[in-house]
Amino acid sequence: MTATNWLVLGAAALLGYLLGSIPFGLLVTRAGGAQDPRTIGSGNIGATNVLRTGHKGLAAATLLLDAAKGAVAVIIAGYIWPDPLPPSLPAILAGAFAFLGHVYPVWLRFKGGKGVATFLGIALALSWPCGLAFALVWLAAFAVTRHSSVGGMTAAIATPVTAAIINRSDLTLVFLLLALIVLWKHRANVERLLDGTEPRFGSGSGSR
Repeated sequence: MTATNWLVLGAAALLGYLLGSIPFGLLVTRAGGAQDPRTIGSGNIGATNVLRTGHKGLAAATLLLDAAKGAVAVIIAGYIWPDPLPPSLPAILAGAFAFLGHVYPVWLRFKGGKGVATFLGIALALSWPCGLAFALVWLAAFAVTRHSSVGGMTAAIATPVTAAIINRSDLTLVFLLLALIVLWKHRANVERLLDGTEPRFGSGSGSR
């Protein structure tokens, strides 16, 4: 690989990280005059925690914006550095780093969200069947369990499986790595699920 290729990949990674690290959950709650989501619940800036402020509209906006920044990172990188058969490697790298930027934003001392919404946006932009599988599995798991955490983790696991089934080997490993990070970020939820203390959506305290 030439020095130019390395520079392209580095630029794509930086682009993705900067877009992904935009803390929309924090910006939206500030603009809406709501409580700082870092002071309640799990303390992260994701849509589920924003919902704990009591503002459904702000939570929905956070969800859409967090998903959009992942998709936009992929689309911009693919446009700047196209390959004959998209998605290009820079686009995939930009998506992965957008996810990392959301989960570990430098502006917030690397304490971001859990990555579910951003993962959805990235999956939709890189492979719509994988993104569709993510969304459908999340909705089904949430409908059955009423746990947002279960929906997010199950959807994350389903995404690399879907990529493998449709023979997208270029995405399977990337999606698997992102899914493992989602599981790691939900480790406290897993402990509560095993203990039977994880609150269900609508129970008053929400999913942490």
